[in-house]
Amino acid sequence: MARVLVVDDDEDVRDLVARWLRADGHDVLAVDGGALALAAIERHGLPQVAVLDVDMPGMDGVDLLRQLRRADRYLPALFITVLWSGLDLARMRDAGAAYLPKPFTGMGLCAAVRRLAPDNRGPARDVTR
Repeated sequence: MARVLVVDDDEDVRDLVARWLRADGHDVLAVDGGALALAAIERHGLPQVAVLDVDMPGMDGVDLLRQLRRADRYLPALFITVLWSGLDLARMRDAGAAYLPKPFTGMGLCAAVRRLAPDNRGPARDVTR
């Protein structure tokens, strides 16, 4: 499966997402913020898919994705978020990433990541459908 970077400042959510993705066969690197994510990829290399919370202190998920895409402009990304204002949706769409609303199921998350994995790359889409 894919090498997946999971970034969420909520430890419970991050651990659950990582557990579900590992059970689905992915190699997961999970961290709690943007700065730690950038440090982790310096040490471990770029992921094949990024799963990012949007609303995080410091560097939010959209800004983090911009940083990650400096190294891989086509990096597939999935935003997981409770934010659904028009501005939030526009920022996620403009970032060219898929999104999955919280709460979500493990099955839904894993299916979304599988669709974004390198073997299945295509244009970013709303994975809630």
